[in-house]
Amino acid sequence: MRKMLAFVAVSALLFVACAEDNPTIGGTGTTSAGSTGATAPATAADCAAGNQDALVAPGVLTIGTDNPAYPPWFSGGETDAHSEWKFDDPYTGKGYEDATAYAVAEAMGFTKDQVQWVVAPFNQTYKPGDKDYDFAIEQISYSAKRDQAVDFSESYYDVQQALVAVKGSPIAGATSIGDLAGTTIAAPIGTTSYDYIVANIPDATAGSYNTLSDTVAALNAGQVDAIVVDAPTAYYLADPFVQEVKNGVVVGLFPAAGEQEYFGLTFVTDSALVQCANLALEEIKTDGTLDAIHKEWLVEKTNVGEVPEFTT
Repeated sequence: MRKMLAFVAVSALLFVACAEDNPTIGGTGTTSAGSTGATAPATAADCAAGNQDALVAPGVLTIGTDNPAYPPWFSGGETDAHSEWKFDDPYTGKGYEDATAYAVAEAMGFTKDQVQWVVAPFNQTYKPGDKDYDFAIEQISYSAKRDQAVDFSESYYDVQQALVAVKGSPIAGATSIGDLAGTTIAAPIGTTSYDYIVANIPDATAGSYNTLSDTVAALNAGQVDAIVVDAPTAYYLADPFVQEVKNGVVVGLFPAAGEQEYFGLTFVTDSALVQCANLALEEIKTDGTLDAIHKEWLVEKTNVGEVPEFTT
């Protein structure tokens, strides 16, 4: 039987408290990955104060994200002071990931003026080697393979994948994964959205593009039947007042496959700052800050309405 889910209901599930050995789809996440270093100090601020030599720039928390940075993860447009950011200026602190990054920074004892943003192309954030940032935040899903190259924080957002198509197209009426057979479905290469297509929609052709912008352009040009992205991005792309996907519709939400997918901050391997960020995430979950960020940017700013979940 087709399971109908209101977005608010989905969003509520995203922040259900969950046990570490039994994560629920959409919980704030307690999964731990990557290096945590020595026994953690009492607070994130204490941890950061004791690990200043781990920062790429003294006294500054340097954060990487991709450029352009899209809503609902980043918001607020360009500013004259930071015109190098093509779509949304991360210095505004607006958007789910943007606000989360500043909340983590504050918990670690940094003021807003002590946060520096640098461009970090998505496909470089899970590659080994030195980085010019302390951590990156840009919908980077944890995987065992990526964790061999970089260290991940605990989850700041648990993921559900979604299918976006054009209203009136044959695929827009799909209700099950079986209905997607024979279609061409795309996602940015190197993402877990692309991996989901390959692993879980075997009767569809998987298309790949270098960036999300290219993927959306391919759908708008009719080169593919649909695209797969994480649910909040899908709600933004198909928002009738945004129209990133022209006449877009979120066809359905995909059931989780295997272990719960989640987004984490990424660090160079063995960074002492991982334990500091994990303490910060724990603090902003406990005091309700992350819930408030979620409500503001992922619940109250959607205009998509009710979305079904695909049957298998």
